[in-house]
Amino acid sequence: MSIALKQVFNKDKTFRPKRKFEPGTQRFELHKRAQASLNSGVDLKAAVQLPSGEDQNDWVAVHVVDFFNRINLIYGTICEFCTERTCPVMSGGPKYEYRWQDDLKYKKPTALPAPQYMNLLMDWIEVQINNEDIFPTCVGVPFPRNFLQICKKILCRLFRVFVHVYIHHFDRVIVMGAEAHVNTCYKHFYYFVTEMNLIDRKELEPLKAFLCH
Repeated sequence: MSIALKQVFNKDKTFRPKRKFEPGTQRFELHKRAQASLNSGVDLKAAVQLPSGEDQNDWVAVHVVDFFNRINLIYGTICEFCTERTCPVMSGGPKYEYRWQDDLKYKKPTALPAPQYMNLLMDWIEVQINNEDIFPTCVGVPFPRNFLQICKKILCRLFRVFVHVYIHHFDRVIVMGAEAHVNTCYKHFYYFVTEMNLIDRKELEPLKAFLCH
């Protein structure tokens, strides 16, 4: 990443604290391997493929946490321009509106301003990835049976952040000179979720045109 981009994506702009992997763990090694592939310029389609002999759940867990970190960083760079006045509804243009439901306070899908939706979304994901019963960090502790279903829901909701940023705030991304970085991050996300079959293709429709960037 260039010096200019490092200034754009600085730690003060991070929307949420980064979740890190413990050194010496299998997941830390997988994370390093995934990062090395990306940094070496390997084709993104190849970089997301499950390495031979590795556990699918571990591979998915590493990527879910990494995408959470990256996407909350991207949103953090434009969040001051995403207000209840500019974005009174969490949407992706006139065709797509996203409503929040968490079975706690919001038991039914509820229309919310985009910044409120984003806060609830990031809080909800943080709870999931910090829950040892869902994302175990100890060696030998198994993933829950519904692990992939939970990850599908997390990734589907993270995708909505991309949709909102691309359709409503991409002018700010361009002004900051971060277009190439955001595009690469989105392509990485897209190739991973399609390779691992983690998001319904219909859900990905809003950004179909942006894969041409």
